[in-house]
Amino acid sequence: MSVDLLLSRLRRVRRVGPGKWSASCPTREDRSPSLSIREKEDGTILIRDFGGDDVASILAAIGLAFTDLFPKQPGYSKPIKRPFNASDVLDMVAFESSVAALIASEVLRKREVKEEDFDRLLTAAQRLGDAAEACNGPR
Repeated sequence: MSVDLLLSRLRRVRRVGPGKWSASCPTREDRSPSLSIREKEDGTILIRDFGGDDVASILAAIGLAFTDLFPKQPGYSKPIKRPFNASDVLDMVAFESSVAALIASEVLRKREVKEEDFDRLLTAAQRLGDAAEACNGPR
């Protein structure tokens, strides 16, 4: 979609710079335009409402969808959505690595490892593998 189609569906549109506009938010009555629109060089359109309305509501009010904000490019596919926050995954990796290190130190000291500790080591290994898959996608 071109930025012109988006702008044609808004009120009180004003150019504020190269590839930048302001407009009234279509989800409510603005005293002054609170919607900021920017077209990036690759054709991606960025929208931000300084009045606090979310982009999904704004797009719904003018009959558009998120996909309309991105240029259609050959070979383009949606990015893979990761189910976890990266910092959460790193925290889990640090914890599970500590569990594995503690159990491994018992093995190195030739101490007897209880079956429940060995099972916990296997759980840690599984979780570490899951974390790698969550960050990198399936292999």
